[in-house]
Amino acid sequence: MTTRMTSREFNQDTSGAKKAAEHGPVYITDRGRPAHVLMTFDAYQELVGPHRALDLLAEPAGVEGVEFAVVKRSDAARPASFD
Repeated sequence: MTTRMTSREFNQDTSGAKKAAEHGPVYITDRGRPAHVLMTFDAYQELVGPHRALDLLAEPAGVEGVEFAVVKRSDAARPASFD
């Protein structure tokens, strides 16, 4: 069973959308056109396969050695000028 709801309905009744997703995909529309699909994680795993689903949620391989240097700035922000 599929359910269709507008973005506004989804925002106002998220728990209802989650309950509906237990019975099938929930199509969320934006201006009348399908924009998103809500489904249970089990349904998602069936769609993409159990190992692939977890891989997509994991951190990408090879990022362990990436260094990220944060430079602390000592200069203060200036107020905006609207002249």
